[in-house]
Amino acid sequence: MRVGVPKEIKVQEYRVGLTPGAVREYVAAGHQVTVETGAGAGIGASDEVYRRAGAAIAESARDIFARSDMIVKVKEPQKSEWAQLREGQILFTYLHLAPDPEQAKGLLASGCTAIAYETVTDASGHLPLLAPMSEVAGRLAIEAAGAALRRSAGGRGLLLGGVPGVQPARVVVLGGGVVGTQAARMAAGLGAEVTVIDRSIPRLRELDDLFAGRVRTRFSTIESVEEEVFAADVVIGAVLVPGASAPKLVTRDMLTSMRPGAVLVDVAIDQGGCFETSHATTHTDPTYEVDGVVHYCVANMPGAVPVTSSQALNNATLPFGLMLANKGFAAVLENPHLRNGLNVHRGRITNKAVAESLGLEFAPVGSGLAA
Repeated sequence: MRVGVPKEIKVQEYRVGLTPGAVREYVAAGHQVTVETGAGAGIGASDEVYRRAGAAIAESARDIFARSDMIVKVKEPQKSEWAQLREGQILFTYLHLAPDPEQAKGLLASGCTAIAYETVTDASGHLPLLAPMSEVAGRLAIEAAGAALRRSAGGRGLLLGGVPGVQPARVVVLGGGVVGTQAARMAAGLGAEVTVIDRSIPRLRELDDLFAGRVRTRFSTIESVEEEVFAADVVIGAVLVPGASAPKLVTRDMLTSMRPGAVLVDVAIDQGGCFETSHATTHTDPTYEVDGVVHYCVANMPGAVPVTSSQALNNATLPFGLMLANKGFAAVLENPHLRNGLNVHRGRITNKAVAESLGLEFAPVGSGLAA
């Protein structure tokens, strides 16, 4: 198969769809890989490094989209990219379609087959292609919160871990999944007072065992969320409903009862955000203030550490990408985990949660879908 890797064009996105090491694996499997010139600059991989790995170098994204059977990216396609997709072409990347009807419309019109990293599953029902970026984002969330808490950044002027004789910051993590666990680990490691709120009692038990009592756990109710958020110095939004828009757990009205200078970090912003007052920001201008509360809502947090992120992402995506390269759309029909990743195929939405979030018709795999 002809596999193409365009340079990421989303603002301040430095990751790359295939690392040179991953390219070698595709080439060894008999596939042709073409990489847009400069695509690996963000991870320090020159065109020459990609050539040595076996890739051809294209001068433009237009060449990549025109010549490739499968496009491998990191972030969702931008308008200029989805306009170049075509029927029968496979797109393998993060999509996050639920809060992005314009992108969904563009993908539907293209007729392409779009497989979203964030809804591919494994035998345990987990999301293996989302997990590595969730790990990165969860850890970065605490670094971002620590910076935003500084008085010069508009925060309360607190050190997350405090010092001997001074109370540390109170960090509340909404959601006990991968993001929440990594955020709690980082915050607790710095000495903060940490509470994780989740709706799964079994998961709360696991976290209690994992942290050996170092992190408090609470079952999620309206009351418990309000109590913890109102007393928090930092709130990490780490809630995920696979494929769907994130629920709004912190409302605008709640902000007035929060501590002045408290920080909200919305890691769920790619799925619309779990704070009512969230809107996407960039690494250049990452925060804004609403009712005295600092919001950090960068939509591509792992893009700030592209070397770590690209390697971690490729470790997870490589087996699935090779399945697609080896068998094309047949791999989707044969593999239930790739099938769960299928979001768009030939002008139809094939993921139920995405379809419901967008208010569009759901066309399940097997309902007339063919290669």
